[in-house]
Amino acid sequence: MSELTRAEAAGLAAIDEPAMGRLLLDLLAVPSITGTAAESELQHILAGHLLRMGLDVDLWAMDLGELRADPGFPGTEAPREEAWGLVGTTPEAADGPGLILQGHVDVVPPGDLAQWPADPFRPRVAGEVVHGRGACDMKAGLAANLAAIAAIRASGVRLRGRLAAHCVVSEEDGGLGAFGTLRRGHTGDACIITEPTSGTLTTANGGALTFELRVPGRATHGSTRRAGVSALDAYLPIHRALAELERERNVSVDPLMAEYDVAYCISVGIVRAGDWASSVPDLLVAQGRLGVAVEESPEVARLALERCVADACQRDPWLSEHPATVTWNGGNFASGRLPAGHPLRDLVRDAHQAATGKSALRERGAPYGSDLRLYAEAGIPTLHYGPGDVRAAHSPREQVCLADVADVTRTLVLTAIRFLGDS
Repeated sequence: MSELTRAEAAGLAAIDEPAMGRLLLDLLAVPSITGTAAESELQHILAGHLLRMGLDVDLWAMDLGELRADPGFPGTEAPREEAWGLVGTTPEAADGPGLILQGHVDVVPPGDLAQWPADPFRPRVAGEVVHGRGACDMKAGLAANLAAIAAIRASGVRLRGRLAAHCVVSEEDGGLGAFGTLRRGHTGDACIITEPTSGTLTTANGGALTFELRVPGRATHGSTRRAGVSALDAYLPIHRALAELERERNVSVDPLMAEYDVAYCISVGIVRAGDWASSVPDLLVAQGRLGVAVEESPEVARLALERCVADACQRDPWLSEHPATVTWNGGNFASGRLPAGHPLRDLVRDAHQAATGKSALRERGAPYGSDLRLYAEAGIPTLHYGPGDVRAAHSPREQVCLADVADVTRTLVLTAIRFLGDS
């Protein structure tokens, strides 16, 4: 702490950890599942919070038709009737450099409620740990962003540049919220997305593309099944081929992804076949996820899977005459990364050490898609650094430690002051 400037020390001293914890609990109590009315409700709640912080606030209803017609539209999976954008910006130094703290407000559905120990949208606190849907993915990061900005505002530190909070929807199914925010003209010189990074610094993301397979069969009565062709049986050689493709695509991976057993996964999450128990199914529909390698274009990744399916069909007597089809729908997550040698990495790493007294953050990549690639595509250097262990995300054991949220908040305060400067 003796090495901190007066402004840095003031910013850290102004952090209100109890208020940060209360805000997190309030966020978790809103069931803001992607595409639901509660997602929009939370944006309006947050808009009021940003206004009370003294920020310039832009809250707007996105033009979904216009965004969907845009050639760069990232795709969606959840049905929705509306989407709200929300950005809060410090009013000082409008012409100075800009730093974005970004977080998404939407969460995935809780799934089987029987696997949860309690209501997933009634947050529970056990010691220093908060439990609930969205605790680490990523309402803890959102709370850290707002707590950091609030601390800087309360400290009296006047920044030479603009500090902005981007609160976005629809991250979980493609990134519509970030896409619309950038198309609105909200930009900056660097961006930190406070996704859970498990105590590391994430400077690269793989991507993910959603595919659908339609595998034909030939229906007949179940008692004479050999007179037909089960679409389920026809699908099995394709499934084996996809497993082999996954192995081939992971023989050599980017060094930042080397720690993962499988860096670029291919998984089939939905399989539907048949419409009557005593009929041989004449159609199987499978939907899955194709992992995109770091710096691989989505077009190249799509072509690899399409060729894999075509080759598997060509080798099969039934499928060679009745080939399966591949279509692409849902989220379109390209890969993305922080430019090599960009100072944002060391800035956050040094701020973390100075603010927490802990060892240097280890750098790595992440095997999932995120909004990082949208900011990177817009020319904004971006990385992930946030509270929580990503292995708990999307699960009934989702949780976050309040001490981790506080560490991230302190790091963000120092990062912002050092990046934007104290006037």
